[in-house]
Amino acid sequence: MHYDVSKILENVMPSLQIRDLPDAIYRALSLKALRERRSLAQQAVIELQRLAEVESKNRRLEALRELRESIRNDGERNVGMAPADVIREDRDR
Repeated sequence: MHYDVSKILENVMPSLQIRDLPDAIYRALSLKALRERRSLAQQAVIELQRLAEVESKNRRLEALRELRESIRNDGERNVGMAPADVIREDRDR
C-alpha cells in the first residue's frame, strides 16, 4: 500500500519540542509572552520568525557589502543599457 505523505501532512502544523532549554531563556521568553499577552508557544514562534528575518537581512547586507567591495577593487562595470532604456524598450514591444 502506498501513502501520499504530502496529503497526510497537508493539514498538519509542524511542531517543535525543545529539551534542556536553559532557565534564563525560558524565563525571558515567559516574561515576554506574559507582557505581550501571548502563550509561550506563540511567543516562541514570533521570536523564531524574528530570528529568520534578521538572518535574511544579514545575508542581504553581506551581499551588498561584497558588491561594494567588488566595485571598490575592480572599479565600476559597464552593464550596457541604462535601466530606464531597458524598461522603455520592453514597453515598446
